[in-house]
Amino acid sequence: MRKSLLFFCLLLLAAPLVVKAQDPQFSQFYAAPLYLNPAFAGSNQQMRVGLNYRNQWPAIEANFQTYSAYVDGFIESKNSGVGMLLMRDQVMGTNSTMVGLQYAYQLYLTEWLTFRPGFQAAFYNRNINFSDLTFANQFDPNTGLPTGVDSGEDFGDAGKSFIDLSAGGMLYTKNMFLGLAAHHLNTPNQSFSEDGDPKELPIKYSFHGGVKIPFKSGTIGSGVYSRPQERSLTPTFQYKKQGEFDQLDMGLYLTLEPILIGTWYRGLPFKSIEGFSNNESIVLLVGFTKKGGNGEILNIGYSYDYTISKLGAGSGGAHELSISYSWSTRDPRKPPRNVMQIPCPDF
Repeated sequence: MRKSLLFFCLLLLAAPLVVKAQDPQFSQFYAAPLYLNPAFAGSNQQMRVGLNYRNQWPAIEANFQTYSAYVDGFIESKNSGVGMLLMRDQVMGTNSTMVGLQYAYQLYLTEWLTFRPGFQAAFYNRNINFSDLTFANQFDPNTGLPTGVDSGEDFGDAGKSFIDLSAGGMLYTKNMFLGLAAHHLNTPNQSFSEDGDPKELPIKYSFHGGVKIPFKSGTIGSGVYSRPQERSLTPTFQYKKQGEFDQLDMGLYLTLEPILIGTWYRGLPFKSIEGFSNNESIVLLVGFTKKGGNGEILNIGYSYDYTISKLGAGSGGAHELSISYSWSTRDPRKPPRNVMQIPCPDF
């Protein structure tokens, strides 16, 4: 029954005349900063490169896989950040590829409050290989199992390309941050059919933030090589809405450098869907941070989504891996700069 229901939902998402797509998601949303909000471009004041990979529901055939790579940097003389984001999302015969360019400006409102507006222009290409899809007549109506017979359908391949515009902003202090992003502002037509009605990609809104609660720092290293060891607790949240769908992530990160652990909940417990509570998953994270003497920072994170929805743990949950590396490009002979960084986690 679950396989039949899952197939029916995927068919609705993939069919060219009834597209109601949602954007891919990352549980480690702060480890995919340029995807979360274009205002994060250049936010750590260094050059940075990063990779993200998510494998959702690996135990079933119709699983989702998402790949992301990004590079960004900060132009100190212009108080500006620039970045480039690459993404590929695939499920069965459906693929989506995106290339985005970003710009953000760092505006100092007061000595303790900073605002960062950001913008993104992206190119999307989406395609469906119908030969990789299965249809209702290929399943036994009594058992829900595949019959192995040919569907008799011959749609060939279909593709769609479009330009997409997004914007966002971050407001933050030394220990607090709030952000708002709006993707697909131009609601581009994503329909694979040139003759049918346009299917606009709805705007995705994301409201996110948190507070860093610092503890008494420790010490890493000894002698001239010693430096403060970060110890902090950071509660965070993210609320997303796209079309008729919405979702809440809330949890916390505990940093005991070089180790970080985190956990959060995804769902909307006060909102039911067809009589069922809207609970999706519990996410568990472990991360590792390595800082070098010249400002280099290496972050590696792994998280697992334990499914608590009606789909059940048999789906395999979701595995996610993030890696980022940043380094300073400043002339060491220059005097230290007074720049406030967003205090959000790197995972």
